[in-house]
Amino acid sequence: MNDILIKNTKVFYKNQLQSGEVLIDEGKIKKIAKNLKGEDADRHIDAHGGLTIPAGIDVHVHFREPGMTHKEDWYSGSCAAAAGGIGTVVEHPNTLPPVIDRKSFREKLKLANRKSIIDFGINGGVGKNIEKLESLWGLGITAFGEIFMAESTADLGLDSDLLKEALETIQQLGALACIHAEDENIKCDNEILLKKDFTPLSHSRIRSNQCEAMAVKKALELSGLTSVNTHFCHISTLEAFGQLKREKYILEKEKASRHLSFEVAPHHLFLSDRDWDRLGTFGKMNPPLRNRQSVKALVNGINDSTVDVVASDHAPHRMSEKEGDIKSAPSGVPGVETLMPLMMVGVKRNLFPLKRLIEVTSSNPARIFGLDNHGKGVFAEGYDADLIVMDPRNVKSINSDMLHSKAGWTPYEGMEGIFPEYTISRGEIIWDGDIVGRRGRGNFLPGAGSVKDDD
Repeated sequence: MNDILIKNTKVFYKNQLQSGEVLIDEGKIKKIAKNLKGEDADRHIDAHGGLTIPAGIDVHVHFREPGMTHKEDWYSGSCAAAAGGIGTVVEHPNTLPPVIDRKSFREKLKLANRKSIIDFGINGGVGKNIEKLESLWGLGITAFGEIFMAESTADLGLDSDLLKEALETIQQLGALACIHAEDENIKCDNEILLKKDFTPLSHSRIRSNQCEAMAVKKALELSGLTSVNTHFCHISTLEAFGQLKREKYILEKEKASRHLSFEVAPHHLFLSDRDWDRLGTFGKMNPPLRNRQSVKALVNGINDSTVDVVASDHAPHRMSEKEGDIKSAPSGVPGVETLMPLMMVGVKRNLFPLKRLIEVTSSNPARIFGLDNHGKGVFAEGYDADLIVMDPRNVKSINSDMLHSKAGWTPYEGMEGIFPEYTISRGEIIWDGDIVGRRGRGNFLPGAGSVKDDD
């Protein structure tokens, strides 16, 4: 008997939206066809004409464990992901301790293996640990970064010389460098100029468009010099977007072997600096909220295929931590559970087509981060049955009470989202309106450098 048969659904298959049915067996997609009459399964799901699409792959989350579990942990974070239609995450290294060596990697992996209900990769941190990057790569990290060009949690900020040395090492390993592009000098100069300005908007002015654009310029120069494969995290400005679009065009024209990609975050697509008055300190994140011109450029970049990935940069803090003034409140907002629901509303409103949603939330992140080697990100027979079933007619108002992060709040309060009715991970239903996935069922997905560890 097969495991699950999804009937009365629409699928985006062979480059078109069409009616179909999906058969799942032993964790894999067994068949996709217009009609699977004669096939049976232990469980039937009637989608009532709704969509069945690949589950999201969020390559930028901070689940805060170890060290900050009052904000989030691997169980609560993975539950939030599952409830929002995310089947795989890549967790970034700036926990306490950060993932900068064998001991810290093993500590995080042990916690994730015990608690995560979804599959996951783990990124390695880059700081004053250049001599340990090769060891981290061999342990199976997905990629390196965020690599911070400005100060950050866990003291992972790099100056230009150390950044160049790190990129050279990462290139030699054949790994991917994930860059957080903000210029430390511009940020510090602006902090001095605006030290008496406690309006929320001052955060956008301190970490200005120029602050991001200058850092992207420097990082592109260094990545070109070192020939390292580079992925830019959470690009937010019109100026940085323009630089990356030009660089990608040049690399494509020259048929260069060096990889270049970048992601944008939902809060830079669906929020802007006009939301400062509503959100106050709860809208503080790095990079910060931007003007409407930048938002429009990023949305257009999804449509013209310049944007490669949409990732949440899920960075939860408790409400009590976010209260206070704009300079003392920590940066970061929760977002893993609302990524897919917001993007689906974007499709419904014709901001971008369904094909692009699937590319930027599934197939592209799987390819860029090597997760396709684990059967991820491909809606085809023989690949992992990581799927979500959702009804595009069922638009809900986002409310913090319905969400699963320990943060207990959302910057999207009152906005519209289309949430999954089912989230399926490797052929198992892990969300059906309630969390039904077993704690610790998530698999670690080792990176390309992984070697057998005999210790």
